[in-house]
Amino acid sequence: MTWLQLRLNIVKSDVAEVEDLLLAAGAVAVTLEDNADQPLLEPGVGETPLWSQTRLTALYPADTNMEQVRQALPGSLLQGTAPRVDILEDKDWEREWMRHYQPMQFGQRLWVCPSWLEPPDPTAVNLLLDPGLAFGTGTHPTTALCLQQLDDMPLNGQTVVDYGCGSGILAVAALKLGATLALGVDNDPQALAACRDNAARNSIAPENLPVALPSDVDQKVWAHRAEMVVANILAGPLIDLSGTLLGFLQPAGTLLLSGLLHNQAEALCAHYADKLQLRIVGEKDGWVCLQGKRTLG
Repeated sequence: MTWLQLRLNIVKSDVAEVEDLLLAAGAVAVTLEDNADQPLLEPGVGETPLWSQTRLTALYPADTNMEQVRQALPGSLLQGTAPRVDILEDKDWEREWMRHYQPMQFGQRLWVCPSWLEPPDPTAVNLLLDPGLAFGTGTHPTTALCLQQLDDMPLNGQTVVDYGCGSGILAVAALKLGATLALGVDNDPQALAACRDNAARNSIAPENLPVALPSDVDQKVWAHRAEMVVANILAGPLIDLSGTLLGFLQPAGTLLLSGLLHNQAEALCAHYADKLQLRIVGEKDGWVCLQGKRTLG
């Protein structure tokens, strides 16, 4: 099926009104993207951040009268938006994504391979991955940083907690690298389903990778049980959940944190300083990975 897309360059203050008008004019989808290379950092609670200069794209069926759509927008809103209508040929977007996702190596031993491709090195530690709807493919810098650290660690026989597990990529990697038990925790049921699927795809028994919503974790069973806790989330939650994350760690256990920018590392290190000394162990594209061992007592 062929579609028509209308693109507009608009300012932040006009986004809500223009979006509502385009939807009322028959748009089946409206997307927003940065139009000025402006980073958006972690929002506060209840905030919905937008870029100062935003590109809005509205998608319409091919038989839509686009001149009528444009007339639905007041001239004051259209001024300076550089409206453009393009024909968009439909694609099998899942296959398009699959075509571009290739095996990736992390560290010396570990490869993350799409489940539909043959691993390039059959003798390596190969993690077969189909992320589904969950975060975690290895392409994001924070995931890559965590995978590189896991590859470099002596995980044999260890128990690991992956908090905010997403696709399960870090938990599965830890198990493939020698850990014997990993707990995957996420507040998204779709992520837990993806984690289970990826565990099965890598021949990991369910009892070796249990998954749970945060509220369903048995604290009596998991308190101070893990030799390693890894959390690849955001700086704010890493601070808010510090007690929870540390509660999983054994004395002298290792904490691995990512999902934060370099300029957020100092605050994270200071927040955890009375329990363990965090240090930057990896950096990529402005993102960092922190690691520290818990002190006794």
